[in-house]
Amino acid sequence: MKRYDIDDLASRDAQLIGRFTVALEPVLEHLFHPTVNGLQRIPEGAALYVGNHSGGTLTPDSFVFCAALLRQLGLGAVPYGLAHGVAIQVPPFHQLLVPLGAVRASHDNARKIFAAGLKALVYPGGDLDAFRPYRHRDRVVFGPRRGYIRLALREDVPIVPVVSHGGHSTFLVLDDGRWLAQLLRIDKLFRIKVWPIILALPFGLWVGPTPPHWPVPSKIRIEVLDPIRFDRSGAEAANDTAYVEACHDRVIGVMQAKLAAMVSESR
Repeated sequence: MKRYDIDDLASRDAQLIGRFTVALEPVLEHLFHPTVNGLQRIPEGAALYVGNHSGGTLTPDSFVFCAALLRQLGLGAVPYGLAHGVAIQVPPFHQLLVPLGAVRASHDNARKIFAAGLKALVYPGGDLDAFRPYRHRDRVVFGPRRGYIRLALREDVPIVPVVSHGGHSTFLVLDDGRWLAQLLRIDKLFRIKVWPIILALPFGLWVGPTPPHWPVPSKIRIEVLDPIRFDRSGAEAANDTAYVEACHDRVIGVMQAKLAAMVSESR
């Protein structure tokens, strides 16, 4: 199998992205009947998309969002995905995700993306958010992670919140298994903080992150919010713990408020 450099932006294959999207969109439409609103709010040039993460390793919201971007705004609006360095090296995900634009999550790679005037997508909650228990499906779970704020401040790029609803109803996370990850020392070995207990098709009861599951039908709705620009930027702002926390509170506050409104509308 071909191996890609997960730190090289040139590993992204524009032709593959186009062909993959054309093939995938009918499947997304059939399974999720998606709606994506607010694309007109996306600014020109470099920016950091910040999303809530749902659906485990399937991450259907990621594909719905990027397909809408490509169709309506073109390849320049489609982000590079800042992904877990271990996850994107596992075959066959490596051979698919890297040419689609996944790179190792690092400030150096993000800096290269922004310097080219392009956009990056990050899910600050990562595994904590993607495998949050089903009872918390209507919450944005970022945990203690603030690197995304420091990145935006240091590189002086706006944050574009991307709020998704519905993807976490495609399977059932009984427990996120943080205690199990600690017991098995998985959190130390692989930097994974959860080892979830899941009910999903076609696997049934599963312990640990599943391969991409067959989704239970669920409507996915995505809303792009207004870009957030902060009053301060640069290294000094990024190193100010209190300021970073205040910026995080602002971002997660607007995202949680929008998610709550989407949940209320869906009911």
